[in-house]
Amino acid sequence: MEIHPYGWLSLAPPVVAVITAIATRRIVPALLLGIAVGALLTSQGNLPRAITDLFEVHLWSTLIQPDKLRVAAFTLLIGATIGVIQASGAMRSLVESLSRFAKTRRTGQVGAWAMGLVVFFDDYANCLLLGTTLAPICDRLKISREKLAYIVDSTAAPVAGLALVSTWIAVELDYIREGLTNLTAAESAGLSAFELFVACIPYRFYVIQTLLLVLLVGWIGRDIGPMLRAERQALRRKELPATQENDTAPKSDSIRRAPWWCAAIPIGVILLVVLGLIYLTGRSKMLLVAGDKPILLRDIFGSGDSSLALMYGGLIGLTTAIVLCSGLRYLRGPRLMEAISNGASLILPALAILWLASTMSRMTSNKDFEGRQATAGIAFEFKDHRLYTGEYLKGKLIDWNESEQGSGAITHWLPTIIFVLAGVIAFCTGSSYGTMGILTPMVIPLAFAAIDPGDGAISQSPIFLACLASVLAGAIFGDHCSPISDTTILSSQASGCDHLAHVKTQMPYALLAGGVSILLGTIGIGFGFSVWLLLPLQTACMIAILFVFGRRPEDNLEIESF
Repeated sequence: MEIHPYGWLSLAPPVVAVITAIATRRIVPALLLGIAVGALLTSQGNLPRAITDLFEVHLWSTLIQPDKLRVAAFTLLIGATIGVIQASGAMRSLVESLSRFAKTRRTGQVGAWAMGLVVFFDDYANCLLLGTTLAPICDRLKISREKLAYIVDSTAAPVAGLALVSTWIAVELDYIREGLTNLTAAESAGLSAFELFVACIPYRFYVIQTLLLVLLVGWIGRDIGPMLRAERQALRRKELPATQENDTAPKSDSIRRAPWWCAAIPIGVILLVVLGLIYLTGRSKMLLVAGDKPILLRDIFGSGDSSLALMYGGLIGLTTAIVLCSGLRYLRGPRLMEAISNGASLILPALAILWLASTMSRMTSNKDFEGRQATAGIAFEFKDHRLYTGEYLKGKLIDWNESEQGSGAITHWLPTIIFVLAGVIAFCTGSSYGTMGILTPMVIPLAFAAIDPGDGAISQSPIFLACLASVLAGAIFGDHCSPISDTTILSSQASGCDHLAHVKTQMPYALLAGGVSILLGTIGIGFGFSVWLLLPLQTACMIAILFVFGRRPEDNLEIESF
């Protein structure tokens, strides 16, 4: 076997990116520095060539990829759609129409959780809309601003990360697609990013249990740690706090507020078009290759062109929103154009992270930047511009598993290791997108090397799916614990809550869901337990902990009336 051309140095770009992001709290410059280090390595230290390769071979060649352009188009289009329905007041109408059912502290908290599920298409929109809209209702029901910030923050990213139509799915699919390109043609045959995205949903333990924990806390009415003190302070309050306007609150530019269905219809149209196009493109592809074999729905959706479907779904959804809001005179002329521009501009930081993370992924892969396939029998053919990081990690993992000390044991712990690593990186950087972009393309070939080839289809391998899910869930876990996370900051600002108070009150719940996800999730999967057994056990454990350690804020408290 030919010696790896870079060895441990093939890990330099992601390691440099992580360390720089932790030190500077800036994910975009950190990714760019990591890519520059990689270009210097592949150019053998030749600085002029490294600068040329940085822009031409790495950054530019990644930017002009058709799938990348479709993903960027969808992200901008759905951002513009959100801008239109926010500016018209339609989304606020939708949230306020649902909030009328909040009559008690329990229904107020459960209702806020349910509305977080309704605003599933973007975590920023979720934080800003629910925080500003529900603050007066929570004040009336004597629910603390800390509790509101927790509900908003702990539903925003999890529901957006799971939704089939959101600003997240295009990014997650692109990272998974990049990881698949790091496998050989034979290894990746029959796999699709969309199929893996759907298949790993049950294994995203932290995301699922966090959403359930928010519901359980509201329904059972028990709190733990600093949140219990915050709730008791809210119950002792004699007067409603002054509701302060903040710069993060989504403003309506409409003279007349649009009704709720002006928000619901465009979102529904996007969902229908995306699913319809994935089905049509997948069925067309399967008809060409299936022959006389029966075509399964799973195979159809797995073969569909998700990037094409997302782009045209976003385009038709934006067109629908414009027709409704402009045609019915809720938003017209310069205000309409400003709403589109503002909505799209909010997505630009995410696009920058996506571009740079994808560039790093391609740099550490084994694929040629011009699309050429490797020549059979030639090892490391593209080493002049590719680092083959996946091959290095796979080799090390195989060597460890086959050694007397390893004895295959690391495979059992791999989902847990990946979850913790993703959580640490996201905590230190405050970026879910950046964490997923750094880890996903490397984890997919690593997880593939860890599984037994005799286990059957990769898309049905629990270890493989748990490793992928651990990146996507661990990134959100670390983000929820991080005081520098953008959604953590937005949630506290939009809810009118002190930022540090929000971090301290949310931390115990995030650690509870994270701990349960490890002990009864990633470890269990590693040792062969069924995901369908582990999921209810996790929920039951959280319920037990809330009853044993949680306390009702009303207990032993003299509640004074307004």
